[in-house]
Amino acid sequence: QVQLVESGGGLVQPGGSLRLSCVASGFAVNSYNMGWYRQAPGKEREWVAQISATGRRTDYADSVKGRFTISRDDAKNMVNLQMNSLELEDTAVYFCARFTGNLWGQGTQVTVSS
Repeated sequence: QVQLVESGGGLVQPGGSLRLSCVASGFAVNSYNMGWYRQAPGKEREWVAQISATGRRTDYADSVKGRFTISRDDAKNMVNLQMNSLELEDTAVYFCARFTGNLWGQGTQVTVSS
């Protein structure tokens, strides 16, 4: 079965860190461009970061550049998102995505609150 399953979300204080993971099944993440999106309450889903199939290129939204890092663990067939210096505005449901075929995970909630 082809699917993506995210984990690692939770409640964190401003300035804190979280690491999101996305485990893929049914395909190899190193064969596709993969990314993370997020959707805050009342807002449209927005692109956060992506990593190329080769793993040599990563790109970030300006709002997270310098704070978030996308990476891949090919042995575990997993894509990760390390989030540091979290801000209140980072509160959202975070989704893992495979760009080819429009494949999405179910999402994981990240709440930044004091």
